Amino acid sequence: MKAITIHQPWASLIAAGFKTYETRSRATRYRGLIAIHAGAKQPLSILGKEDYHLIREAAVALGNKWSYNYVVPLMQLNNLPRGAIIAIARVVDCWNIVVCPGTDVDTAKHIPIGGELNVSAKHPRFGEYIVPSEQERLFGDWDPGRFAWQLELVEAFETPVPVKGRQGLWTWYENN
Repeated sequence: MKAITIHQPWASLIAAGFKTYETRSRATRYRGLIAIHAGAKQPLSILGKEDYHLIREAAVALGNKWSYNYVVPLMQLNNLPRGAIIAIARVVDCWNIVVCPGTDVDTAKHIPIGGELNVSAKHPRFGEYIVPSEQERLFGDWDPGRFAWQLELVEAFETPVPVKGRQGLWTWYENN
């Protein structure tokens, strides 16, 4: 099965259902099941002080999901599973981020394209666009030129499966 390594807390935000688009610098043609691998680095070591708002929102979202008295202390983010497969999802689309129109759908309707389907030729769905929610914008990098991998049918594992991750899209052999 294909897998992708994602730093924490983003991997857990996907597993918990708070993040349905994984924003990347590269597109993917892959469609199908994908294992979500939580990278080994501690979240607070890769996030700077300028990311405090993101850290706080991630802690609140994850705390609400897993009932840690509604707020996960910031240091508890370092206790999220790392170096393991934590969920399975399905990649259903890849959107080319052309412009980030914000969360106002009425305004976005007047912008030619928000995140456009990544297609090389005209396609029946060419010209469709997505408008990321405020939460999606907070938990992803929606700068023009990037890509949003759309994930659906996410199933979190009760017990993470320890595995060494890799960069890019890689193959995870479930029995190893």
